[in-house]
Amino acid sequence: MNPILPLSEFIPDVEAHQFLDGRLYLYGSMDICGEDRWCSKQYKVFSTDDMKHWTDHGISFSTDQQGMGVFAGSILYAPDCIEKNGKYYLYFCTAVLNGKGLANGEGMAVSDNPWGRFKEVRPIPLANEDAIDPAIFIDDDGAAYLYWGQFRLRGARLKENMREIDEATLNTNIINEDSHGFHEGSSMRKRGDTYYLVYADDSSGAPTRLSYAMGKSPLGPFEQKGIIIDNIGCDPSVWNNHGSIAEFNGQWYVFYHRQTHNSKFSRRVCVEPITFQEDGSINRVEMTTQGIDGPLQPEMKMDAGRACQLSMNAFIQRDGKDEYIQAVTDGDSAIYKYYAFDGAQSSFTAIVRGAKRNSQIEIRLDHIAGELLGVCQIPPAQNPEQWTEVSCKIKKANGKHGLCLVFRGSGKDLFQIQKFWFYQ
Repeated sequence: MNPILPLSEFIPDVEAHQFLDGRLYLYGSMDICGEDRWCSKQYKVFSTDDMKHWTDHGISFSTDQQGMGVFAGSILYAPDCIEKNGKYYLYFCTAVLNGKGLANGEGMAVSDNPWGRFKEVRPIPLANEDAIDPAIFIDDDGAAYLYWGQFRLRGARLKENMREIDEATLNTNIINEDSHGFHEGSSMRKRGDTYYLVYADDSSGAPTRLSYAMGKSPLGPFEQKGIIIDNIGCDPSVWNNHGSIAEFNGQWYVFYHRQTHNSKFSRRVCVEPITFQEDGSINRVEMTTQGIDGPLQPEMKMDAGRACQLSMNAFIQRDGKDEYIQAVTDGDSAIYKYYAFDGAQSSFTAIVRGAKRNSQIEIRLDHIAGELLGVCQIPPAQNPEQWTEVSCKIKKANGKHGLCLVFRGSGKDLFQIQKFWFYQ
């Protein structure tokens, strides 16, 4: 279910790789919940053997660790990692923090295992101080390729030491913003004899799309093909997207992130299964709450913060252990896709707090104008800090549907909603 990691974890910019032990590993940046900036000084690694249960391997790398050299104290932007000959090579980039650190730093570090810690830090000549967001790819013949860049993607073959670029192979304009909508965040994969270049696409005005291009060589040329997923609508202030595609046990997935906190920041990784057409093109997918898990069961207690779409003013907030939707105004909505209704559910309950006046939750199928199942009344709160259950009867529904909660009332900040569920 999306987001795929515990709701206390804010891991964006994810690259996913299945390694020698058969597990799928996630490498991403690490946002600090509620802060008004991207990323932090640390990376974490997570892994799974079933795409449902995730192991937190803890801090894998930090610019506060010993041996960081010119990168010491910098903010760590998006990373990538690859295995070669039993070693794991982490590629990272840095940004300035409070005037300290290396802007657009590009470096690498090594570990004997996929989760680190990664050490033996080295800058990468020609890429270091050039641009952000490294991506690493090893072809079928064992040749390794490094990609990096913003607005204009650079790429080159690496020498056998995995930290030096073969300058003769350097391509400083693989794709660019004008011709491909390339903003940043490249990621390379191969399927059959086709190379897939995934990237954040700003053609719509903001880089909320993960788009892809296809080619027959790791350094291009690449033909722009389409959009895999767009995270527009996940938060009122949504700005960027960054992720990857990966095959795990025969199924392909797209990993992407969503914003929270009515900000460009506090981002969390999500995943959707993807499929391919006969010509190799990728079918576009939508954001869902269910992710890879199949339709949701109505009786489960749903965290309101797992909404896959929010409209207007409402946004996901987290204070301590409390996760909720706040700042709801008349007509705002939260959508959860998809539920499997079986005609047995006759009631709806939500946990809310902070209602200043009489308000309502409309329970609708699919969208804001969809079939109305019921209306849950929310009276003014006697204690604005106390979570309270409110319930109502609903019409019974059948089949697979999105669930749209529409919030009604006068004024702003009507109430906060933490959880909800259906029952017989």
